Amino acid sequence: MEFIEHQSKGEKVIEIISDELINQSEQDALDIMANVGYLYDRRKIIVHKESFGEEFFDLSTGQAGGILQKFSNYRVRLVVVGNFDEYGRKSLKEFILESNKGMQVNFVPDLSKAIANLNG
Repeated sequence: MEFIEHQSKGEKVIEIISDELINQSEQDALDIMANVGYLYDRRKIIVHKESFGEEFFDLSTGQAGGILQKFSNYRVRLVVVGNFDEYGRKSLKEFILESNKGMQVNFVPDLSKAIANLNG
């Protein structure tokens, strides 16, 4: 797992790059928040969609709700980067649309939008 600092408008955000699935449970989410908080003293995180298992994007499993609730509870902003068009389920599209209306968890297509979103 690699942590990359990005700065925009005077504020740093942390991008997490991993070849492995790192967000498969609520405990994984807590571990990520703790690591970023301890190592970088940041509460804004960018994660690529490939870091989540496919179960995350199947809302019937409850995995997305549990993981994202942890980020909300601890007031850590999260932006998930990727192409979500491949998921044809209407419920997931609505979930992403609703999430993007708020400021806590957002889904965006690329890294530049993620950085701008967290520093906007």
